[in-house]
Amino acid sequence: MKDLLLLTPPFTQLNTPYPATAYLKGFLNTKGIAAFQMDLGIEVILQLFSKQGLTNIFQVADNNSQLTTHNLQRIYSLKQEYINTIDAVIEFLQGNSQTLARQICSGNFLPEGSRFEQLDDMDWAFGSMGMQDKAKHLATLYLEDLSDFIVACIDENFGFSRYAERLGRSANSFDELHDHLQKELTYIDGITLNILKERIQEVSPKLVLISVPFPGNLYSAFRCAQFIKKHFPDIKTAMGGGFPNTELRDLKDKRVFNYFDFITLDDGELPVELLHHNVCHSERTEESQFKRTFLLENNEVVYKNNTSKPDYKQSQVGTPDYSDLVLEKYISVIEIANPMHSLWSDGRWNKLTMAHGCYWGKCTFCDISLDYIKVYEPILASTLVDRMEEMIAQTGENGFHFVDEAAPPALMKELALEIIRRNLIVTWWTNIRFEKSFTRDLCLLLKASGCIAVSGGLEVASDRLLKLIQKGVTVEQVAQVTRNFTEADIMVHAYLMYGYPTQTIQETIDSLEMVRQLFEVGVLQSGFWHQFAMTAHSPVGMFPDEFGVIPEINEITFANNDIQFKDKTGINHDKFSFGLKKSLFNYMHGICFDYELQDWFDFKIPNATIPSDYIISCLEKEDKFTIKPSAKIIWLGNKPITEIYSKYKKGNSWEMMKLTFHDKKETFEISLEKDKANWLLRTLDDITIKNYYATPNKEMQVTFIQLKTDFETQFDDFELFWFSKPIAILKEFGLILI
Repeated sequence: MKDLLLLTPPFTQLNTPYPATAYLKGFLNTKGIAAFQMDLGIEVILQLFSKQGLTNIFQVADNNSQLTTHNLQRIYSLKQEYINTIDAVIEFLQGNSQTLARQICSGNFLPEGSRFEQLDDMDWAFGSMGMQDKAKHLATLYLEDLSDFIVACIDENFGFSRYAERLGRSANSFDELHDHLQKELTYIDGITLNILKERIQEVSPKLVLISVPFPGNLYSAFRCAQFIKKHFPDIKTAMGGGFPNTELRDLKDKRVFNYFDFITLDDGELPVELLHHNVCHSERTEESQFKRTFLLENNEVVYKNNTSKPDYKQSQVGTPDYSDLVLEKYISVIEIANPMHSLWSDGRWNKLTMAHGCYWGKCTFCDISLDYIKVYEPILASTLVDRMEEMIAQTGENGFHFVDEAAPPALMKELALEIIRRNLIVTWWTNIRFEKSFTRDLCLLLKASGCIAVSGGLEVASDRLLKLIQKGVTVEQVAQVTRNFTEADIMVHAYLMYGYPTQTIQETIDSLEMVRQLFEVGVLQSGFWHQFAMTAHSPVGMFPDEFGVIPEINEITFANNDIQFKDKTGINHDKFSFGLKKSLFNYMHGICFDYELQDWFDFKIPNATIPSDYIISCLEKEDKFTIKPSAKIIWLGNKPITEIYSKYKKGNSWEMMKLTFHDKKETFEISLEKDKANWLLRTLDDITIKNYYATPNKEMQVTFIQLKTDFETQFDDFELFWFSKPIAILKEFGLILI
């Protein structure tokens, strides 16, 4: 029996839990509050995609007589093949029965529907990805065929990562969602609520907290709350998460509270702690304290923020706790043959945050007026790595996705150093801004710590629009930074945007040309085009006149975030969507760079005005980076094997030392005069990460100016030494300045 049940409704991700409930449970542990958490989405998926689940689905489809297309008829005709193979496929995608990959790849195991028609280039696409990934991709297509069947014949609202998403998008009024909730349960509803009923009977909670991160979770959240109110009327219900944080800040409709007793905004730790006290321990005589909470009082919607307690600092919220979740049953899928895209759907990632909010906090399309962006609070690197070690011990997984809005470069540096110092073997990736702090040396350090990928917003590849967005970067800078990551073998994904206010057709085409060149020279490996959406809490939404847009004004009684608008340019940006996305799909696969941009569109477009070698010229510019005297110098490599020998010239001889270094991939040598070599050996030992951290006083850690001064107490001309060939070789293999 637990006081609280933390619940994520269907659907978010197949491969890993959405982290909100794990974050909350970790905090509640620090307060001694007992809670049970569940991801209803994965549990519904596992019931749906099972031998019994498919048997039921095909029976319902037969009764509905909805087999209206050739593909649906084909899948139905092959129903026994699907029923026979589904359990084995799910087990394979859960990381078991890996030998099944050979049978899946044989081409004679999985029944194939229309999703398999895209397989012409499978051998080429997966030549570098291996049999396991090819099998995952084929199994994913198999599941997508079944998903198409479910949507057409069973439940039109179904999707692997969302359910009835349309009802949650731009729902200024509660009417439509409320009307749907009065209808009969859908097929998916039935499965969802049966699982929920069993769990409530097991846990016997007093308060059910439903986390709603996205519009695609909203309908199911209300269905769950409706079910609880009907069948367990003594249990209180509350909603929190990303959706209410951004969409429900202007809530007025009383009917919402027929389903939920409380709706909380922003950071959930203190609001939930107070709700727990009010529901489970409050004396009737005391006034209830709330933090950023909507509730119904005297038949009116009220917003209460009457506690004097401040929010908890990030150092106080504890380590995310993934217990109770069925971690071993999540499903890894690969939707397209792109290694960066697979990070989102393949593998089980522990999710953490380096810093609350965004250290930049200026982008005009972003919700910078809300606390989740504007309240910036970084976490100490040592605390982060402590939490990583705790999570590895709990989950058995050493992969981490840092889900920051934009991870701060200085903290990424300290995190990497701490990971290396502890000899921790982890794999991690995060979201960044493409700013100049990401030097070649910093990227090498990040790679050494286990960073495998970064994603960041290039947005519109136009310097005028980047300035209007207040992104704080230029296209040239993005090209150079992505080159630094790529050369460090860190994959780079770019978020791309079109349709930003005042964006012209010419700028859209020029932006596509920039993207084409970035992929052609190999400094981008992945990307995705998003059409600009105006949100109520962004500078564009709050001050539309300044950006040349005319918002559509609606009465708000329920959700308020996405705002329909007209761009004063009058351009229909929708028509560019297909061409931009099709071209990008090909560029990601390393092909079609020689196509004319016109080939991607079925309407006339202007020629690009960007020189065809623009990105190359950006990369060829001399690095204006000057060495800061205070920059820390670090050696990431190993101790060398030394050999002394004599060198002769014109009757003179002197002793030399050969230093042979072995790294993970190769062996290299340098030779120096013996005295300089001995100085270098001592210096390399002093500047290893182990010794970097062995000095508690950071002033004693070796800086570039200290290195120069120390050298010049014994030798002449440090610059000549620093820019010599032997030191250049060391720089290639782990001598870095950060």
